[in-house]
Amino acid sequence: MATKVRRPSHAGSWYTDNPKQLSEELDGWLQSCGLAKSPEVRGVIAPHAGYSYSGRAAAYAFGNIDPSNITRVFLLGPSHHYYTPKCALSTATVYKTPIGDLPIDLEVIEELKATGKFELMDIRVDEAEHSMEMHLPYLAKVFEGYQVKIVPILVGAVSAENEAMYGQILAKYVDNPSNFFSISSDFCHWGSRFNYMHYDKKHGPIYKSIEALDKMGMDIIETGDPDSFKQYLLEYDNTICGRHPISVFLHMLRNSSTKIKIKFLRYEQSSQCKSNRDSSVSYASAAAKTDESSSS
Repeated sequence: MATKVRRPSHAGSWYTDNPKQLSEELDGWLQSCGLAKSPEVRGVIAPHAGYSYSGRAAAYAFGNIDPSNITRVFLLGPSHHYYTPKCALSTATVYKTPIGDLPIDLEVIEELKATGKFELMDIRVDEAEHSMEMHLPYLAKVFEGYQVKIVPILVGAVSAENEAMYGQILAKYVDNPSNFFSISSDFCHWGSRFNYMHYDKKHGPIYKSIEALDKMGMDIIETGDPDSFKQYLLEYDNTICGRHPISVFLHMLRNSSTKIKIKFLRYEQSSQCKSNRDSSVSYASAAAKTDESSSS
């Protein structure tokens, strides 16, 4: 099959396109978070904003990865510009980053295509989307010197039934310990520019209210229950942009025979909102680990 490249379209704007600088920046963040790599970590939830905003927070997710037994990374990100009620697969054969290229696992793409449940995304849609791209340099860095392939899945505006359906399709991949899952999401987008200004005064300043709202969501995600997460979103409408990828992931974990628990390790906000004129985006990083204690 001919090579079809997805270019790093956000390099030079959302993060540096200078390979040496990018490599040093990522190394610095990974070292400063001081996390021990663990082979039990099978997935992460990490933000996807420009690296000056969320690069440091993301290290708390990617810093947990032990690359030695992983050969494939499923990458699930929300769609910001393109509307689809389905999940869409990449048509590229390789995703380029300034610090190394990540080949696409065409075999798994074919397997998923064969289910008839996925659409294919045009390369222009692929390159316009940043949610998965912002995970790529970190993956290229963590898997430096290892053979790893990626399976990018753009998660559209998927209904609750379909979140469950995609979770069931993908669950079997969780049972293979050489598969890893990188879930892309930012947390609360607060302010008039996001049409979201939920404020519970009992928490004090606005940014504390945002933190309480996000932490509530994070606690629910940690329970692993997609239905509770759905209820939380219905009730508070928190602007978690990767709500659909997170929900699909929760359904995957629920349907797999491997017991995996999600734990959040870092929470940050782009700025502290104190008045209605302010705005901020929250970033939360989590690791999903095999849970020996509750294995059936």
